[in-house]
Amino acid sequence: MESRELVYFVAVAQERNFSRAADRLGIAQPPLSRAIQRLERRLGVRLLERTSRQVSLTRAGEVLLNEGRKALTNLAAAERLTRRAGREPRLVVVTKPAGDAGLLEPILARFAAHPDTVEAEVLICGIGEQKSLLRDGTADVALLRTPQNDLSGLATEELLTERELVVLPRTHRLAGRASVRTVDLADEVFPRWSDESPGSGPVITDTGQVAELIMLGQITAVLPESVACRLGPDLIAVPVDDRRTTLLAAWSEERRDRALAAFVRTAAEVAATRSTADALKSSGSLTGA
Repeated sequence: MESRELVYFVAVAQERNFSRAADRLGIAQPPLSRAIQRLERRLGVRLLERTSRQVSLTRAGEVLLNEGRKALTNLAAAERLTRRAGREPRLVVVTKPAGDAGLLEPILARFAAHPDTVEAEVLICGIGEQKSLLRDGTADVALLRTPQNDLSGLATEELLTERELVVLPRTHRLAGRASVRTVDLADEVFPRWSDESPGSGPVITDTGQVAELIMLGQITAVLPESVACRLGPDLIAVPVDDRRTTLLAAWSEERRDRALAAFVRTAAEVAATRSTADALKSSGSLTGA
């Protein structure tokens, strides 16, 4: 199977329409149709069911779409990583805005002094983009949080566990509570972090939207403590049950290089120091020290 054929098939399978797929690929529709027919003959299976109004996938087509996406991602990653290997060594770290729990600055400072250090570049991405940027070779290591619905192909190191807090406007019925239960939030409108997320709340594309929408009473949001406490003095952050979220360092499980290993070790060391300091601070506040 040629990579071009796979690109053609994935475009048709995603668009469910030959005309739209041809426009997307910048080619005429007849050669696209012939290419898909040749691919079906070579594989000996029908990939698409065609009618005058729509195109749908057969079971074989669904399998090829799933595997084809992975193959094209891996091909793009191989090309990108090969090009990068011929340049000055560097490590690309990706995180979403405010997604590092305040750890990234000390991690980078400590990593710069490591014997295996290389130049580190920080890439700030949109919500939920870290994994795709790892898989396509754009980034070397990502900072992301649990829970995650798909970490396949990625290795991870747990860095820091934080409480989750619900962030509310000061006039909210729960704003005066010392803590709330998950059941107390049953009627609240929560943001959705992608189009595929369940719920009726607005889709958030930029974390800067969150504070504004909470202030307007449009949503409430459950966020890591390090994020919730940065949203401004006009909002109230209240702990939710015993809910916790963990910050991870994640990277492709196939990667084996000294600089990446050094960065992950450094991140774990910095996070451990932070966790110890937080524990001592909490202990001191409880004992009145």
